[in-house]
Amino acid sequence: MEENLKQQKTDVLKIAMFGPESTGKTTLAIQLSDHYKTAWVPEFARDYLQEKWNKKQEICTVEDMLPIAYGQAKLENEKLAQATKFLFCDTNLMVTKVFSEVYYNYCDPLLDKAAQEHEYDLFFLTDIDVPWEKDDLRDRPSGRESVFSVFKKSLIDNHKPFITLSGDKALRLNKAIKIIDDLAVAKELGLSSVDFVQIYEHGIPFENIVAQLNFFKSGIPKAKLVEPAAVSNGILKLSKDEFRQKATYFDDNKSNLLLEKFVPASGAASRMFKFLNVFLNRFDIERETINSYINRRKDNELAVFIVGTDRFPFFNEVYEKLVSEIENFEDLERDYKNYYFIKFLISNEYFNYAEKPKGILPFHKYADNIATPIEEHLYECGYYASVDDKSLLHFTVSQEHQVLFEDIITSVQDLVKKETNTTVTVNYSFQNKSTDTIAVTLSNTPFHDENGALVFRPGGHGALIENLNKLEADVIFIKNIDNVIQNNNEVIALYKKALGGILLETQKQIFSYLEQIDANSLKEENIEQVLDFLKENLCIKIDENFHSWTLKAKIDYIKNKLNRPIRVCGVVKNEGEPGGGPFWVQDYKKAVSLQIVESSQVDLDNEDQAAIMADASHFNPVDLVCAIRNYKGEKFNLNNYIDKDSGFIVEKNTSGNTIKAYELPGLWNGAMANWITLFVEVPLITFNPVKTVNDLLKDPHQRSKIWKI
Repeated sequence: MEENLKQQKTDVLKIAMFGPESTGKTTLAIQLSDHYKTAWVPEFARDYLQEKWNKKQEICTVEDMLPIAYGQAKLENEKLAQATKFLFCDTNLMVTKVFSEVYYNYCDPLLDKAAQEHEYDLFFLTDIDVPWEKDDLRDRPSGRESVFSVFKKSLIDNHKPFITLSGDKALRLNKAIKIIDDLAVAKELGLSSVDFVQIYEHGIPFENIVAQLNFFKSGIPKAKLVEPAAVSNGILKLSKDEFRQKATYFDDNKSNLLLEKFVPASGAASRMFKFLNVFLNRFDIERETINSYINRRKDNELAVFIVGTDRFPFFNEVYEKLVSEIENFEDLERDYKNYYFIKFLISNEYFNYAEKPKGILPFHKYADNIATPIEEHLYECGYYASVDDKSLLHFTVSQEHQVLFEDIITSVQDLVKKETNTTVTVNYSFQNKSTDTIAVTLSNTPFHDENGALVFRPGGHGALIENLNKLEADVIFIKNIDNVIQNNNEVIALYKKALGGILLETQKQIFSYLEQIDANSLKEENIEQVLDFLKENLCIKIDENFHSWTLKAKIDYIKNKLNRPIRVCGVVKNEGEPGGGPFWVQDYKKAVSLQIVESSQVDLDNEDQAAIMADASHFNPVDLVCAIRNYKGEKFNLNNYIDKDSGFIVEKNTSGNTIKAYELPGLWNGAMANWITLFVEVPLITFNPVKTVNDLLKDPHQRSKIWKI
């Protein structure tokens, strides 16, 4: 009899409805079969039990379970012959198994075995959020939650791929169709049903996965550099007086605006201490001196760190811990003191700095306190991003670290208010898991961990365009968490406000032209004036065929170029720092625009492209002021202005395996590729990143220098 329970093998995708009675399984199976023009498998038990009732007025018993299973398996195999690409099963042997266990606390071994062996490409677990409807065969209107839990647990225990469907009939149908369409694509890509469900539960839109897998196989097109942006060729250079004028304009015109400062701060400080971790892993204090290690490995970073140890803002705290933990520490040889200092700084048991968020680390030593980047950003925010003595500061953080930020902020908010006369309100967001990306092997197949699960990785700072998109501010200042300075907030404020002034002036003129277009008052004789503004003020290259177009086509083109989010980017003179810079770039349509480009986006094997990259005069310090509302006061959807064909493919190591990962178009690279972009040269004093711990020894992070405006 076991033969009667076997499933026929097939290439047809089989979708099983699964859930308690009266949860819409039959309705959904019929709807889906109609939509996909294919067969569906009805519930054999319904006709079987109805006939039994009609003839004998007898209800279902445990003896009926196996005959029902035989009938259901036979019916499914018959319907399979009528199916096209899909077969939708109103029920299946797993449902029969669960009912047998729930009602009779017993399941025939043949049924149990067959239910586990029957395979479906996906189970739809139908939720109990629809009304229970009575009929002759339904007898459990109460206790639906507990029965639903049993059904769900059976899928989990038997390792069946399932997705829960909730909502009304229309919502369920639309959701199911989208899932099925995506599942079909997943199968074509070689992904299993388990893979597909994992992607779905992670919240990543499946079309994103498809695009990412295509990037791995086909590669990401390299940026085509035309030439570096330069002063008077894409970069605006102002005198000190002009900077003051722009800053004054900003202050005079900000009163009705909502300002906010946006600081990406979720990353750990691992790179900051990388050379110290390498030292601890490779150095054996019993076999050589630190000096010989430095000479052998030419480790100049370690030499600088040791020479400057007592100048670091964390020196006293670490030293006190060493004295309290290590007996006779003061009597140790110098090498042992240095070794233990580094070990305590990095060790999980003590300070664990390399694993902590960079924002909470000690950066600056003042007379009365040690300040973290968080505190410095609070003060900065009060100096330049305030209206009516109120200011907003937004950190993107890792969820587990938010409390660390909150503790620091609570401890200094009153001090910030006292110095800046501003109340700074802080809010937070996290990088959305839906922006994670799939990892692949070196042969571009999806990578699975030791448990057989797909591996996803954070999509990089480009994912934060989603966080930025949710802000309600009119003007947003963007700055990296590690780009702070000691003692010079007034200087920084001048240049940040000046960038804001340039933004507001530019926006005012843009809005004026757009309002003229809406009022039908932009005439042919005014077109050249607008073109001059586009070319001279916005550095927009005009289509060479523009003058041959109709007036309507010209106006549509102008409106399209003007009605976009705006970013004003401070850039500094290039002094050899690693990272991106401002360039003129040609896209696949041969349109040329200003972009911030990273070296990884450029084909450096191409001599001409490498030469253009090397010839850059300026560097991107991530010093942006942005406007994300249009001339009607409506928010732009920033996702519409991403260059989705950009991004980065990088190699990473996970559990000893080399994998490839895709990072989304960078926040200030591809994620803002289709914004209006202005570059303004700002002084080097505005760029003070702490990429390695040794950067804390530089002048901007020590009390030795006060800069003048």
